[in-house]
Amino acid sequence: MRHLLVINPNTSDSVTALLRTHVLAVSAPDVAVHTLTARFGARYISSEASYAVAGHAALDAWAAWRAQGGPTPDAVLIGCFGDPGLLALRECSPAPVTGLAEAAFIEAAQYGRFAVVTGGAAWKPMLQRLAYSLGYGDSLAHIHTVEATGAELAADPVAARALLAQACRSVAEQHPVQAVILGGAGLAGMAALIQSEVGVPVIDSVLAGARQAQIAQGWRSTPAALDGAWFGLSPELMALTSH
Repeated sequence: MRHLLVINPNTSDSVTALLRTHVLAVSAPDVAVHTLTARFGARYISSEASYAVAGHAALDAWAAWRAQGGPTPDAVLIGCFGDPGLLALRECSPAPVTGLAEAAFIEAAQYGRFAVVTGGAAWKPMLQRLAYSLGYGDSLAHIHTVEATGAELAADPVAARALLAQACRSVAEQHPVQAVILGGAGLAGMAALIQSEVGVPVIDSVLAGARQAQIAQGWRSTPAALDGAWFGLSPELMALTSH
């Protein structure tokens, strides 16, 4: 068996369950999917502060998994559209690490220039920074955020479907893009429901994450040494820094 570890940097178990359902749907039969929920932080990441804490929480979850003796994963997926802790976790993990946003950028860029539709206005500058840091700044044509947060959209899927279909359709009509990413862990499965209403491919960030993580399985590297003195971390993170 190959092992895929999905870390939800939100503290919402319902989001973790949603991630697991949709990742399993596109996983090969020989892939065992393991999920972790952050042990601290926001219920749903929607601000710079919660994003910063989520990066710490993702590292802590990885350290806890190692300390508990879980199977060594063949790949790690950060289950948040924004990928908090991506580069830090990649530095610490011998297995390849990707996140929902990076994976969706990879898939969308195969079509050409793309746009992003997601929930929560605070995400726009965060996603712009991430896209440029990962080398997709020139491919990203536009980010459209609806007023409702991802958590609010997930709580009312019927209303969310109509709202998101309209947003994706408008973006595709008003901007020269060849694909639209529907970003957010809580929006898993929604892209397929609205695809017929949008004139370009709609990328589901969760399914993209699952696919890209499995493509990367088997690529291993030597984690970087975490030099320096550390203080006040969880016991699991302190153990991780000692390796």
